Amino acid sequence: MKGLKQLKNEFLEYLEIEKGRSLKTVENYDRYLSRFLGYLESDFPSAITDEKMRKYRLWLNRQPTGNNSETLKKRTQNYYLIALRGFLKYLVKREIKSFAPEKIELAKVGERSLDLISAEELKRLLNISKGKDLKDLRDKAILELLYSTGLRVSELCALNSDIDLRKDEMSVRGKGDKVRVVFFSHSAKKAIKEYLDARKDMDEALFTSLSKDKASRLTTRSVERLVKQLAIKAGITKKVTPHIIRHSFATDLLENGADLRSVQMMLGHSDISTTQIYTHMTDKHLKDIHKKFHNKK
Repeated sequence: MKGLKQLKNEFLEYLEIEKGRSLKTVENYDRYLSRFLGYLESDFPSAITDEKMRKYRLWLNRQPTGNNSETLKKRTQNYYLIALRGFLKYLVKREIKSFAPEKIELAKVGERSLDLISAEELKRLLNISKGKDLKDLRDKAILELLYSTGLRVSELCALNSDIDLRKDEMSVRGKGDKVRVVFFSHSAKKAIKEYLDARKDMDEALFTSLSKDKASRLTTRSVERLVKQLAIKAGITKKVTPHIIRHSFATDLLENGADLRSVQMMLGHSDISTTQIYTHMTDKHLKDIHKKFHNKK
């Protein structure tokens, strides 16, 4: 009988090849499962018992984060449990007897709070790059495209310069290799066109480092640093990331009457419950009703 370590490696290959998961996702699953197998100290699938799982949950809950006396957050613990549940489902598929995956319940977590910037702060950020040199044009195009489309930063970095600006839309490949359509605003198309017209290099990447030696495709980390620097330059004191601009894109749509299902599709969320985190912040109708009818004595 194959041991858990070998089965784990086969599961990771299954995720990459048959399920089409990204290498980053596979790496994360490998890390989560390796930690569990290290705790288990056994290579037998039958060693995963109710008692072992109970003790593992306690152990996981008490793991330090290295940040003072804090322990792993419930949401982080759930990443470990989701990976383990996926692995156990794979064992069921292979007809290998082990712990039943449906017996793993995720930890309850509080409702996610969204860090948003105000409409005025967003306007300042989008207008911060007014210069006509290539870097300013690139930075302007990045900000406008992020806000116009709600792209994830990884999706933005993967774009190539052969983008067709004759259309108001383009297809992007997102998480799980899923393709969706995103849309350009007029200002985003204008910013991208000005940036591309100013470029002299032949690099296939849409956004590059603009290095004098050799331009290279911008990484997600580079774009995150860039957005942070531009926000500081715009006088915004709170932390600003590409993901916060994505939040602003979603909340703007909902506040202006877009339905949740449409926003889900534009964001590329596989589960509508992920999109629902925006709704409690954007129900302008309820706010107006409260203001109109509450405490009228």
